[in-house]
Amino acid sequence: MTGSATGSLTEQDGWLVGPVRVPHNRASAEAMARIGKEPRPHNIHDDATAQALGFRGGTVAGSVHLDQFPPVLLAAFSGEWFENGSLSLQFRNATVDAEPVTAMVAKPYPGTDQVDARMVRQDGLLVAEGTASVGRGAGPTYLTALDLRPVDPATLRLLKGVSPGRPLSSRTFVVDATAQREQLEANPITEPLAWYTGPSPWGPPIVNPAAVVQLIRNGPGDFGPHVAHAVGLFGAIELRYVAGPLRCDTTYSTSGEVVAVGASPKTEYVWYDSRAIDEHGQVTVTMRMQLRWMKASSPLYPGAG
Repeated sequence: MTGSATGSLTEQDGWLVGPVRVPHNRASAEAMARIGKEPRPHNIHDDATAQALGFRGGTVAGSVHLDQFPPVLLAAFSGEWFENGSLSLQFRNATVDAEPVTAMVAKPYPGTDQVDARMVRQDGLLVAEGTASVGRGAGPTYLTALDLRPVDPATLRLLKGVSPGRPLSSRTFVVDATAQREQLEANPITEPLAWYTGPSPWGPPIVNPAAVVQLIRNGPGDFGPHVAHAVGLFGAIELRYVAGPLRCDTTYSTSGEVVAVGASPKTEYVWYDSRAIDEHGQVTVTMRMQLRWMKASSPLYPGAG
């Protein structure tokens, strides 16, 4: 199974390198209008908001960058990646709309279950780094290997009262195949695999990684009352397929819990795990996410910058 990615791959210095792409800020006011949704105010994807916080402009969501990796992952691991593979990335530098970037993974050798993965800007700036894997035998991923030692809860303002083990809200969802096709046509992604809009080796169309993230992510309401008035952004995302892929026209439920909370000079952040579970109780895909909230955007941090 190889799918039908656009563009071509090359091998450079032991890396499988995808073509240069220009991912768009799919949460900008213009992009949201194209798919008939109201833009969210006071968010990192808005140019004025992002620039006030020291960014060059409204940022491309980290989840959008995940969609650029499947053709490279299919070349490295075949279609098995969608069944039991992972992509684990920490975002190092934000990009803005239509900024050229390249996705790449180290070429796996016989017996290799996990390899390095990264995304770089055209000038060589590191956008994201981590690991990609396939199968059950791979060791800890990039994100699960991080030391998430707890912070003193008394130092937290935005995430006051949020602690490891806190359960997150659950819900049920079905991705309609026709609606997904129409949305991808109205707001194209960088690597539109044919499996996202037509039959796949698993039967119905499958859900692209960026959409998987949105389906099983948890919103500000799960992390206390204070983050609702702060600007958030993705710090890291890991998708791990357990019995994948996530299929259209199939009912799933979600569950999740907080893993850790912490703070940096400019942000407070939460790490959490979530998952999609099919009607038979089988976990289909899991996600580990770091959400960060900018201190300078919150009235709880007057004068922060």
